[in-house]
Amino acid sequence: MSDVTGTVSSDVLRYQQARSTLESSKSELEELQNSEAVGVFQKQLALLQKRLVNDPASLRNMFIADGTQAIVWEFQQPELGEAFTTTLWNLLARGDDMSIILQRFIWALPLKFKRKFIKAIDVHLRGRYPMFENLSEGWPGEAFIPPYIRPAEERAIDFELVNQGYLGYQSIGYSVRECELFVWLEVMRDKQCDDKPCELGVLIQGKKEAKGGCPVKIHIPEMLDLLGNGKHREALELIESCNPLPNVTGRVCPQELQCQGVCTHTKRPIEIGQLEWYLPEHQKLTNPNANERFAGRISPWAAAVKPPIAVVGSGPSGLINAYLLAVEGFPVTIFEAFHDLGGVLRYGIPEFRLPNTLIDDVVEKIILLGGRFVKNFVVGKTATLEDLKAEGFWKIFVGTGAGLPTFMNVPGEHLLGVMSANEFLTRVNLMRGLDDRYETPLPEVKDKNVFVIGGGNTAMDAARTAKRLGGNVTIVYRRTKSEMPARVEELHHALEENINLAVLRAPREFIGDDHTHFVTHALLDVNELGEPDKSGRRSPKPTGQIERVPVDLVIMALGNTANPIMKDAEPGLKTNKWGTIEVEEGSQRTSIKNVYTGGDAARGGSTAIRAAGDGQAAAREIVGEIPFTPAEIKDRVERAAKYTELGQIEQTIVGKVPLAGGIVEFTVRAPMVARSAQAGQFVRVLPWEKGELIPLTLADWDAEKGTIDLVVQGMGTSSLEINRMAIGDAFSGIAGPLGRASELHRYEGNQTVVFCAGGVGLPPVYPIMREHLRLGNHVTLISGFRAKEFLFWTGDDERVGKLKKEFGDQLSLIYTTNDGSYGVKGFVTGPLEEMMKANQEGKGRSIAEVIAIGPPLMMRAVSDLTKPYGVKTVASLNSIMVDATGMCGACMVPVTIDGKMVRKHACIDGPEIDAHIIDWDKFLPRFNAFKAQELESKKKHGFA
Repeated sequence: MSDVTGTVSSDVLRYQQARSTLESSKSELEELQNSEAVGVFQKQLALLQKRLVNDPASLRNMFIADGTQAIVWEFQQPELGEAFTTTLWNLLARGDDMSIILQRFIWALPLKFKRKFIKAIDVHLRGRYPMFENLSEGWPGEAFIPPYIRPAEERAIDFELVNQGYLGYQSIGYSVRECELFVWLEVMRDKQCDDKPCELGVLIQGKKEAKGGCPVKIHIPEMLDLLGNGKHREALELIESCNPLPNVTGRVCPQELQCQGVCTHTKRPIEIGQLEWYLPEHQKLTNPNANERFAGRISPWAAAVKPPIAVVGSGPSGLINAYLLAVEGFPVTIFEAFHDLGGVLRYGIPEFRLPNTLIDDVVEKIILLGGRFVKNFVVGKTATLEDLKAEGFWKIFVGTGAGLPTFMNVPGEHLLGVMSANEFLTRVNLMRGLDDRYETPLPEVKDKNVFVIGGGNTAMDAARTAKRLGGNVTIVYRRTKSEMPARVEELHHALEENINLAVLRAPREFIGDDHTHFVTHALLDVNELGEPDKSGRRSPKPTGQIERVPVDLVIMALGNTANPIMKDAEPGLKTNKWGTIEVEEGSQRTSIKNVYTGGDAARGGSTAIRAAGDGQAAAREIVGEIPFTPAEIKDRVERAAKYTELGQIEQTIVGKVPLAGGIVEFTVRAPMVARSAQAGQFVRVLPWEKGELIPLTLADWDAEKGTIDLVVQGMGTSSLEINRMAIGDAFSGIAGPLGRASELHRYEGNQTVVFCAGGVGLPPVYPIMREHLRLGNHVTLISGFRAKEFLFWTGDDERVGKLKKEFGDQLSLIYTTNDGSYGVKGFVTGPLEEMMKANQEGKGRSIAEVIAIGPPLMMRAVSDLTKPYGVKTVASLNSIMVDATGMCGACMVPVTIDGKMVRKHACIDGPEIDAHIIDWDKFLPRFNAFKAQELESKKKHGFA
């Protein structure tokens, strides 16, 4: 009992003491709460609470500030330790806000601290990142993080991208964030030079143009600074404000001559080109829907507040020009001669260097901005510049490229197996001849000895393409390796891929097999270097020594000369002695008002980045004061829109008539061709997406209905497939009218113009003959067929019969058949010879000229027959073309002028060419160049 009483007394005592303390504390608390100091503290606490509610990151920033001080302390030590370096790198690799802050912290450090960081990752992280090994030696001026290049033995057998850039490191296991850091480490080498040589170039005394720099004036130092601070989106937006093609130009620009050529890191320039195309690739990877930022805009065509612009050509100059003008709110239509877009970027550059998807990206952006494209439209043929202006287009930019390929004009160059790099690359790249699903034939390359003549980038592209097709490839160059104009990277890659290099060698003659007419050997001059030429390179000169070497395929990569289509179509367009378009000093203006130009059309053979720079400069000039009222602008936009839509119409079959013996007549809706067609011209037809390009002569046209007539004889796979097409089917593309129209002369008195038409030569003869009749000339038609069952258009109610009814005795008709089943037995040469013999005796009408169209052997026979009589004779040659605009050189016709063999091109100089100067012995075998491939194709399609 006494224990219990004692415990109670103790608890009561403690309670009394606690109560006394509490009352005392409460009194003190009330007194302190009313003090000024506590009042200020309470206000600060309330503000902090409010700030944390509104900005939770602020508390984190306090810790960051403390952390940064700790990092500063570490950087002040003699070396960065392994534990700290690993932790710091792991934080950087997280890719969160903290990582970006650390990036910016290190980016802002003085160079000596950056060197310390580079030394640390070299020493402590090289095992994890082999590319870091020895990075600190000579950094930042001599050491760098290289982009990822696929191994030579792997890449040399496919057409996948070779230089995969910094993001290519993903293929060997690194994350996107790690790739971002590799880029950041490369950017960290930048000095942020005040004079910006990489962007502006370096002025050289006595030179008008600065050395190096960026032709499209990308703000390179600002781009590098943004990347250094981890601002990828802002860096890309900065580039695209100047250049919408960074993914393209960054890959194909010769940076070693431009931005990197004047980099102050002379031994190891910063990889500016790689960084340029890394940005759009990074965006596609991290934001696949990035192009949606262009969507939702009001189309410039719908807004109709600025007059429409026409852009001719969808190469680098045309694409950048169209993009920049569309951004400025101009309705833009791009007219492209091919069935696919990109110009030289697509037909000339292989996908292992420039994937086609990148060109498609640019096209998509332009379309989202309201730009419109019209394919298979050859300005200068389909329409003139004045035609475009008449349809409402205010100003025009001409970016048609360089044009005709260059050859050496050495003996044997006519042989089968000798072709231009343009033709070879067009067949492989644009026409997808490397893909078995496509019909375009390629020369036999696998296990063949292939020579590529030339030392530029095109030569590298052709050589590396031939290597991937299985050839044993040798680049033959007349100077030494150090004088080669190709990009250093491309030459290096070619040699890595086991492509041979024969320097100080130049072809003097090619020797062929007399039976097959294919090239078998080359005679090479062995050169030595003499004095420098105008370019500063030492000129090659023969030593007198000659080598004879075996070769199966020769690809000429010697550059291009100007294509004459535009010049010939525009008499007011001034060109220089090389045929390129002249521009005003310091401008992209041409001699024609409101017409601008740039790229290879004005420069001759140049680079994609210079072409892009010209397109950009022209866009700046085009954007100016608009001299039209709103009503006038609206009218122009409506007319240009209608014209554009007319050019985009599908070329659909609206009529089909079987004629005879596998010959079919088609009527096709092609309003643009129909309104410009002239007698003697032809069209380039792509029957279906995976078909091959084939030339077909225009048999007739109706400008009012907007239709053209084509007559097709089923011979090879393409023509047989065309003849299967039905009314309502559409061709993938018909371009034209192409070639020169027939030259028409009025012949007075007792003269006649004789047409010798063999088989399907009658359809192309028909419109030319009609024009001669309308001109008042007497015409004699000698039309030959194999037999009576192959006759067509001969009935009274058919085309030739109707002409006879219309012109009566002005038209004389002679028909021949091989078997005599109709008309005169024999060939067209029989009646022709009788006429010429009668002329010698002073009988009958005097033959003014002979036009021969039909099978090549028939045309040769006519030529051989008329030559001794001195009768003017022309042959129409259009069956061996590829692009049909002069770009590929495939339609080479060897002719003899003043005793010397020179080249003519059927699509540019013809199709009608003086038959008496054609070297038929050299020309006829060219029709069999792809005979084996065509037979294989027919077997594949069940036609053999």
